[in-house]
Amino acid sequence: MSDEEDELEQRRRQRESDAYNARGIEAADRKWLDEAEKAFLRAIELDPDSAAAHDNLATVYAEKGLYMQALREYLEAIRLEPDSPTAHYNLACFLSAQASDMAVEEYQAAIRLEHDYPDAHVNLGLCFVDRGEHDRAIEEFRVACELDPSDAGARQELAASLIDIGEHAEAIRHLKEVLKADDANIDAAIDLGIAYSAQGFYAEAERAFSQAVAADGQEILAQYHLAALYAAWGRPAEAYESLGKALALEPERVKQWVDSDRMFDRLRDDPELHRLLGR
Repeated sequence: MSDEEDELEQRRRQRESDAYNARGIEAADRKWLDEAEKAFLRAIELDPDSAAAHDNLATVYAEKGLYMQALREYLEAIRLEPDSPTAHYNLACFLSAQASDMAVEEYQAAIRLEHDYPDAHVNLGLCFVDRGEHDRAIEEFRVACELDPSDAGARQELAASLIDIGEHAEAIRHLKEVLKADDANIDAAIDLGIAYSAQGFYAEAERAFSQAVAADGQEILAQYHLAALYAAWGRPAEAYESLGKALALEPERVKQWVDSDRMFDRLRDDPELHRLLGR
């Protein structure tokens, strides 16, 4: 076949590819995903360099929940047309919407291959936390703690999720273990204070928050929670002292916290609170 004949054949295949691509778009618009997939695959078979067909096939795979296949097609579209803003935009939309689901699938795949993999259970639990699925997160954190009882990070994440569902007594037990191993763990001390406060054990909460403040006086959460505790406890002078320190660190953020925190309800009508908040 001559060069001219080769070029004509290539153009014919591209035209046919474009036709299948258009057919796939129409099918996808009607939510006929299987038909759309077949059309885009045929378009790519006819013209492997069709970035549009790869991009469209990726969208179909994403809608079918075939995330790894979708990612491969999006990346292939960008490889073929690296300067295409549409290709980059579509990949960004996909990652924004599906990255969490992909991460869950891959952590679960790792666990299927090796169940005794504490880090995989911890990270899978963190994915569930991000999705608000606290019961599933707790299940994974428990497994991680059973596999590696010395993993303070897994135990701390378990405690934080237990606090989220109101299981404060168990959270306290875990956090005390974490702090026994590392009494300078500020986040664990703050969480312990939160759990004690929720249980009404204000003296124990005060010790926990004060421990965090002693470790780092610039830790805004420690100062804020100590202020909230004193407010609920009926100790306004100490509440305002700690609140002033928190406001000095991040005023707008702290004001928003105070506005939505019922721990400050006893002080709502106090002029001193209004003065501190600049109102």
